[in-house]
Amino acid sequence: MTQVPSLEQFYKILGYEFKDSSFIKTALTHSSYANEVKKSIPFNERMEFLGDSVLGLTVSDYLYRTYSELPEGDLSKIRAGVVSEVSLAKKAKEIKVGDFLRLGKGEENIGGKNRPSVLADAMEAVIGAIYLDSNLETTKTFVLKLMVPAIEAFIAGAGTKDYKTDLQELLQSTSSMDISYRIVNEEGPDHNKWFTAVVYHGEIPMGIGQGKSKKEAEQQAAENALDELA
Repeated sequence: MTQVPSLEQFYKILGYEFKDSSFIKTALTHSSYANEVKKSIPFNERMEFLGDSVLGLTVSDYLYRTYSELPEGDLSKIRAGVVSEVSLAKKAKEIKVGDFLRLGKGEENIGGKNRPSVLADAMEAVIGAIYLDSNLETTKTFVLKLMVPAIEAFIAGAGTKDYKTDLQELLQSTSSMDISYRIVNEEGPDHNKWFTAVVYHGEIPMGIGQGKSKKEAEQQAAENALDELA
């Protein structure tokens, strides 16, 4: 387990200073760390649950009030994209959540600080921590500052980009080998599954992705493959 930067540095990035630092410490503590140090210290899974609800409410309220012309189906699709693991992990990377996470050695050694599922969960936990330390309005302000750019991207169509189609068109322009997706791992309870997908060009692995659905995991795998080819 490596030394993480100070919480004061994270406060500056967040634009929010905690009155009770125990909330943010919990939000940034992964279960692997708590299990490894053999102490009864809280970790972020319960706070993630709370933050997920606050995030969903905030995004739903913003979409409803801002885009009165959009039907329910479109609003649901936009919200799902904005609060997806891929979107949250990107936001977590933007504010360097991984740099401040406390992980067990095993999780850290397999790249936990950059794993989309770990980052997305921590991002939700940070939202939950701000809510517990302040109030709903303060938390909504934080969430919207963070997520409105993603919302606008989805409204403009960038957030709904079909990476699988883009990857297929790129690869098939120079090769006749098949492109396939394989779900290589499933974890978590039935109501909160995490899927890991790998995209193959023939038998060559091109990219790996994770998501709350097989489709989301495959899209992320395609996006990561495109990034590698860029």
